Amino acid sequence: MLIFVPKPVDAAETRIPLVPDSARRMIELGARVTAVAGLGEAAGYPDSAYTAAGVTLVDQAGPVRAEADLIFGLEKPAAADFQAMKTGAIYLGLLDPFNRRDLLQAAAAAGIRLISMEMIPRTTLAQKMDVLSSQANLAGYMAVVLGSERLTKILPMMMTPAGTITPARVFVIGVGVAGLQAIATAKRLGARVEAFDTRPVVEEQVKSLGAKFVKIDLGETGQTEQGYARALTPEQIALQQAGMSKICAQSDIVITTAKLFGRPAPTLVTREMVAAMSPGSIVVDLAAETGGNVEGVVVDQEIITENGVRLIGHARLETRIPYHASQMLAANYANFVDHFWNSEQGGIDLDRPDEILQGCLMTRDGTIVHPDFQ
Repeated sequence: MLIFVPKPVDAAETRIPLVPDSARRMIELGARVTAVAGLGEAAGYPDSAYTAAGVTLVDQAGPVRAEADLIFGLEKPAAADFQAMKTGAIYLGLLDPFNRRDLLQAAAAAGIRLISMEMIPRTTLAQKMDVLSSQANLAGYMAVVLGSERLTKILPMMMTPAGTITPARVFVIGVGVAGLQAIATAKRLGARVEAFDTRPVVEEQVKSLGAKFVKIDLGETGQTEQGYARALTPEQIALQQAGMSKICAQSDIVITTAKLFGRPAPTLVTREMVAAMSPGSIVVDLAAETGGNVEGVVVDQEIITENGVRLIGHARLETRIPYHASQMLAANYANFVDHFWNSEQGGIDLDRPDEILQGCLMTRDGTIVHPDFQ
């Protein structure tokens, strides 16, 4: 099996789905791995490390794309990319399928077997392939690092001859993967941390990290089978906003993490709540790319409000630490290959019954096969 990894076209996409260690793993399985020269430069992986791992580097993607059995993608592909691939080839990537159904149609028309890494089920077995979780983990870390760098205060308490400095207050809204990492990072930096989530089941996780869980009575909430928070009613959202207002007003840094795959982000922090915060306070919205959790936030911008609050809406904060973001992404991709590898066939087997495959295989044999998109 020939695996090909093209270089991202967008200069803002610093991550890559192949690092030398993951390439070596797949070569040991029996795959041939080819990549475009310069693939890992932005992430800190030189060409020499790839060639040492056994990767063949090429200057042009076109000829290899037409021969590849499996292509690793990261940016959303274009329909022309599928047309340039051979019939029956596999494209493995981040596809945003709920918002890009045209890609599914284009892949089906070209006879490409399309796999969406975002659709990997949230099961114990599939955890090692879960790109959403691996990248959210890093985004939660970066939200605290960026927020603390922009803040005009220090995070930890300090007792000095000049007096005692009280710890900064950090409020994390949403205790998923990103939220838990944000809590842990803020605590390590010495902040006083509070957190809220609509799922009462996460209270123990919050407390185990040394943070205070904010309780707001919203009535019946809970979580989905995949572990995500259930969507709230308009009445519940209003109750949530009212309950969070006081905490936001007291906080130096507010981090919102309610980024819903395939759906617009819910508004959690209103303009009125931001207006009640102190000048110099920071709000980091991890859902800015999908509409934002905070009213007034603008994707990929930092805005200072009239009352001096900085709203940070940078998308994909994980791209700011591309070395480890790529390491984790590449491991997710390689784990997928390893799970489906058939040594007798010398490639990955997508014909066997498998719960993971049922969740992420979008097209095959010229048709869209995923039940959510038929």
